[in-house]
Amino acid sequence: MAHLTPPFRADQVGSLLRSKVLAEARAKREQSRLSASRLQEIEDHEIKLLIKKQEDIGLDAITDGEYRRAWWHYDFLGMLDGVSIQPSTQGIQFQGVQTKSVAPIVYGKISWPGTHPFLEHFKFLKANTKKTPKMMIPSPSMLYYRGTRAMFEGVYENIEDYYRDMGEAFALCVSDFYKAGCGYLQLDDVSFAYLCDPKQREMLAGRGDDPDELRDRNIKMINDAIKDRPKDMVITMHLCRGNFRSTFVASGGYEPIAEPLFNALDIDGYFLEYDNDRSGGFEPLRFLPKGKKAVLGLITTKTGTLESRDQILRRIEEASKFAAVEQLCLSPQCGFASTEEGNALAESEQWKKLELIVSIADEVWGTTKQPALKRA
Repeated sequence: MAHLTPPFRADQVGSLLRSKVLAEARAKREQSRLSASRLQEIEDHEIKLLIKKQEDIGLDAITDGEYRRAWWHYDFLGMLDGVSIQPSTQGIQFQGVQTKSVAPIVYGKISWPGTHPFLEHFKFLKANTKKTPKMMIPSPSMLYYRGTRAMFEGVYENIEDYYRDMGEAFALCVSDFYKAGCGYLQLDDVSFAYLCDPKQREMLAGRGDDPDELRDRNIKMINDAIKDRPKDMVITMHLCRGNFRSTFVASGGYEPIAEPLFNALDIDGYFLEYDNDRSGGFEPLRFLPKGKKAVLGLITTKTGTLESRDQILRRIEEASKFAAVEQLCLSPQCGFASTEEGNALAESEQWKKLELIVSIADEVWGTTKQPALKRA
């Protein structure tokens, strides 16, 4: 299947259902029944199997499935200098279910530790695939969104100082991942998509934040963090409305954020959730500028039911009315396991969905220079 640079025509958000062997090993480690070194050996083995499976079905972007993580964001954020993940009175509230009761705290000035463990995680991935290793990390916007200004009291009296330090930390992060050989980095973000939900905007206003000001602050912070990235490093963003045990948090189409998101945010591609009516229509894609890609998350990770091939083809054609088909790609709507608990589907169903994505992408974009679909 022909492709240019990431994001690829058939791509993935990144997290994958944890294997039974891995889940059992991590549970034993939590109970102090397994050594850290033995857990790493099991993780290494299971990730190698996972890499081969991705390669065998034809994916070009290969991940470690986030097999070494419990959370898509807290593990990473909690390893920054100045941040810790601690027990909390409650977890994050999803539709009808809560996550584990932990939350980040800021205990000191935030900075990038040059020995962040995720660098070694990436190096292992890169050493074990012949295709493009893809690294996923949380967007720098996520720490503030998960807390309030109160979380920074005693450390950052001026919130502008926090944004400066966070941006500088992520700038060093981007640089270190590139030095480690990472040419494809994805920022996972819920803050932008949540701004499309009136209830989330009310929540932010209630805690003293102006939603539009928050959007602009985050755009500036991310741009500052990635402005010096090398020209051959691709940075994308996945926009999520919540993904825990097949449930969600937010709803709403991209219209309220589309123009600044696509034009003011200086990244190369956007992984957009489009698997149901909560995501709205494709009209916001009209703001996508030339040179950027939109990865259509038309395949849901929340259920095991396999999508209709014809329906996905029709939806790609519908999206091409608002953005050139040459700018479009296909992926799942989110990861299959944003947390180690995973979504409500079987591993076999996960792989069938990824196989379908590869097959449809080959049919639409094919091995020639011209896509099969033409913009209406």
